[in-house]
Amino acid sequence: MQINRRFFLHKGALAVAGTAALPQFLVRSVLAETNSAPNRRLVVIFQRGAADGLNVVVPWREKNYYSMRPSIAIPQKQVIDLDGFFGLHPALTSFKPLYDAGHLAIVHAAGSPDMSRSHFDAQDYMESGTPGIKSTEDGWLNRALQSEDQFAPHQQSAFRALALGPEVPRTLAGKVPAIALSNLNNFSVAGRGPAPSPAASAFEAMYGETGDHILHAAGEETFEAVKMLRAANPAQYQPAPGADYPNSEFGNRMKQVAQLLRSNLGVETAFTDIGGWDTHQNQGNVEGQLAARLRDFSQSIAGFWRDMGDAAENITLVTMSEFGRTARENGTGGTDHGHANCMFVLGGSVRGGKVYGRWPGLDNHQLNEGRDLALTTDYRQVLGELVSKTIGARNLDLVFPAARVAQSNFLGLV
Repeated sequence: MQINRRFFLHKGALAVAGTAALPQFLVRSVLAETNSAPNRRLVVIFQRGAADGLNVVVPWREKNYYSMRPSIAIPQKQVIDLDGFFGLHPALTSFKPLYDAGHLAIVHAAGSPDMSRSHFDAQDYMESGTPGIKSTEDGWLNRALQSEDQFAPHQQSAFRALALGPEVPRTLAGKVPAIALSNLNNFSVAGRGPAPSPAASAFEAMYGETGDHILHAAGEETFEAVKMLRAANPAQYQPAPGADYPNSEFGNRMKQVAQLLRSNLGVETAFTDIGGWDTHQNQGNVEGQLAARLRDFSQSIAGFWRDMGDAAENITLVTMSEFGRTARENGTGGTDHGHANCMFVLGGSVRGGKVYGRWPGLDNHQLNEGRDLALTTDYRQVLGELVSKTIGARNLDLVFPAARVAQSNFLGLV
């Protein structure tokens, strides 16, 4: 099978960093020598499965919230109050110090304007950045990097755009090379270890045959990185004091993101995801299925923030989910597919300590189609502000075609 660069970037995955610690090999890397890594980095987290935004950031002053959710609503006394109207689910206690310190902002009633209730379609639309259009081939974050290059062309690290997971996600698909980092044991490079995987062979061919001396050198450095990572002791990596990651898949991914960002790899954008948000049955309230997922989610992100230390000043992190859930609980103690949701934005330059967005209300006549939280903020306005203020993506018409994302509509998050 012939595997070209386009196929590799879209289908393949360079799996080099599972839970292994990263040695400081890139201090001498040709990637670092290009001096191309920007100071600001953007981390994107996708909550797959449609998180219940109404129980994540609770509008506890809304009377109808409690009447519509007799068994799953968060009792007022247990909500972590934010501003006298909104509050956090009690499983998000590790977020409260970040909010109080002004580093964490929330955008409520946000999401995709597309009305699809299909997980597959909604995720695809959000990742492509073109809701309702199935023909888009690349992802919004890849186009953001392309937009940056239009105004500041320069040589880039091979690790400029990366994902923690088994394959390059839809969000990062496109012209700018992106790699996925998974488990080191699943990857080897031809002639440098056990029998190579197809992805490894494709990666070697992609960089070995290129006429670009920077990419070729980057490939050689990556092969050396694989070799060194395989020999590295994962226990060598010590998170910063107070950075307590959960022993979970998402916790380990966030720890790996921190390792990569701290290792002078030239990382500019990083993506990862966390599943388990599709709570049709037995959702629970203060405890239960959703609470367990939120605890893992928030503790992993808070651990990452503390782990980054002073470097957090130049990092912005944003979360999203394909859609929210119904305002009313269903007959099995859960919620069904809804519409608007909430987004978290964390960063050193974020104007946090505030819930942004226009609140549409939860009275019956205010609900979308009589069942969901109505959308008042297009998620592309949020992301457009972040990519323009962090990585310098100025051509927002390229990043989000036909969305009319304009600076005049920014929320003032950063």
